[in-house]
Amino acid sequence: MMHGKAKGVILGVLMALVAACARGRATPVAGLPAEAQTVIRERGLSPEDVVAALRTYMPGGKYDEYVMFSSGGHSGQVLVIGIPSMRLLKVIGVFTPEPWQGYGFGEKGTLEVLAEGFARGKPLLWGDTHHPALSETEGEYDGQFLFINDKANARLAVIDLRDFETKQIVKNPNAISDHGGGFVTPNTEYVVEGPQYAAPIGWEYAPLDQYKDKYRGLLTFWAFDRQKGRVDLDRSFQIELPPYWQDLCDAGKKVSYGWVFCNSINTEMATGGIEEGNPPFEAGTAKNEMDYLHIINWKKAEELIRAGKYEVINGIKVIRLETAAREGVLFFAPEPKSPHGVDVAPGGEYIVVGGKLDPHVTIYSFEKIQKAIAAGNFERDPFGVPVLRFEDVKEAQVELGLGPLHTVFDDKGYAYTSLFLDSAVAKWSLGGPYRKDGAEPWKLVEKLPVHYNIGHIAAPEGDTVSPDGKYVVALNKWSVDRFQPVGPLHPQNFQLIDISGGKMRLLYDMPIGIGEPHYAQIIKADKLKPFLVYPEIGWNAVKMAKDPNATEAGRERVEVREEGGRRVVEIWMTAVRSHFKPERVKVRKGDHVIWHITNIERARDATHGFALGGYNINLSLEPGETATIEFDADQSGTFPFYCTEFCSALHLEMMGYFLVEP
Repeated sequence: MMHGKAKGVILGVLMALVAACARGRATPVAGLPAEAQTVIRERGLSPEDVVAALRTYMPGGKYDEYVMFSSGGHSGQVLVIGIPSMRLLKVIGVFTPEPWQGYGFGEKGTLEVLAEGFARGKPLLWGDTHHPALSETEGEYDGQFLFINDKANARLAVIDLRDFETKQIVKNPNAISDHGGGFVTPNTEYVVEGPQYAAPIGWEYAPLDQYKDKYRGLLTFWAFDRQKGRVDLDRSFQIELPPYWQDLCDAGKKVSYGWVFCNSINTEMATGGIEEGNPPFEAGTAKNEMDYLHIINWKKAEELIRAGKYEVINGIKVIRLETAAREGVLFFAPEPKSPHGVDVAPGGEYIVVGGKLDPHVTIYSFEKIQKAIAAGNFERDPFGVPVLRFEDVKEAQVELGLGPLHTVFDDKGYAYTSLFLDSAVAKWSLGGPYRKDGAEPWKLVEKLPVHYNIGHIAAPEGDTVSPDGKYVVALNKWSVDRFQPVGPLHPQNFQLIDISGGKMRLLYDMPIGIGEPHYAQIIKADKLKPFLVYPEIGWNAVKMAKDPNATEAGRERVEVREEGGRRVVEIWMTAVRSHFKPERVKVRKGDHVIWHITNIERARDATHGFALGGYNINLSLEPGETATIEFDADQSGTFPFYCTEFCSALHLEMMGYFLVEP
């Protein structure tokens, strides 16, 4: 890293250069190339533009300080982005087949992963990813796993950050859609999947005139086995909730460890019907001045599970609503109109809620919540859930502007909230133990316009127990005029904001042209310990272990056998610069083909592809990886196969023929 004094000198020289250019001076500034002056003048750059460029520029061979994992929206994928460069490093295939990585295009393991997420035998080959969640240890990101939900189909995926590939997809057996997942408890005991639109449990049919009786929400606690790197279905459970539309959630930490907080909309229990003259959902769900913050004691829920106080519905344990309300698992507190974000402060003392139709953020005190519960001073909602009094649990309210949504935190006692309608980021001061620089508590400090209609907001480690500060990223829903027009479908816009100084400063616009991202988390890059090559030749990337069908050099072969009344042809192949072995594979039409391919390279970045035209097969074989494809040779003909990754000077010659006799 450049010494702070040297950096300051260079910035000062550059700003002098920009100012000189603006005044039309032609005299070069000492120590800088003459062409810099020309570039600044021709492009009309301001001093702020030059400083922003320097703060985000990352020369080749240099690595970013942070890595951001962002949802890919209805692409169904996850985006990996470096910060501060804002370079897109990878798109991880999750719920949607991804051909570059060979994800879901013939490789047996990834096809099995995708099939885990099918519902009632119906293939689901796209998803709407919303909320990535990094695994945590004691409330800190640990860089081991990433989880992401699929709002459209109520699914959760597990990504192993040793190779940045999806290992498991879990379909919720009792919910058809979700929104508030995933997020993790502070030691990744559970990955929590929040619901959204109420529906009958098990997605059975019920008419809307039975909404109050038949429709419900479900909060799912997926138990995670860190050693196996998989969700453990046997230890997972759900909590039945009223048919309010539960939205986002966050786990308590430190003093509030053992609790989860979710907000909700539609406490009105509106059912729409604009086509029949009823109020539309947008009006019917916004009548009440208050909705309900859901306060869940998951440690108590574990006790109920151990005591057998649950029902098994479609193979998963469910704590019913009446039990949760009676046994001290579920409480409500009023929250202002149509809330969307709920975020727990680094020490767990405060829960911050933003209401879409209220100009304030409301801060709840965990200590006051506990006192109100202990005092038993509450009423009950129509489903018997205790409702704490607003004034008993509120710590403060801060007026920020129009459309507050989500909040992240820095290391200096400030919070940053996205304002959707204002298209701005609001910086405001926390109170209590966070008053580090004498700032007046619970006060708006600054607002920075962004472009445009910001939804979520992210900060480095900004929702952990120890935020880093330095940056926030505005995840904007609209870009309007910020980028070159590419037709009516515009990209979204990620904007990098510097928060390291006294004032927020916009540094960079990044177009996202793959889907509508929602949430993101940002981790220190040095916490990630990815493989550079797989640990040994013959590695199965799905099972994360040596594959029993790995092919050793010199033991390539083709075997033919009869099995179940048909011919089976099994191939063991190796790939190395610049050939496959064998190069000719001959079968008969109707044969069942099992084909194992091992990349026996050990050099970093020596990836080979395998494409078989006509059979919808495309693999990516990273150094050391073994993959298996299995299919019926149902088309006769001559089919070239070839390496899709340009691996050497003789890459084009890395091919062979798959011959299918009529």
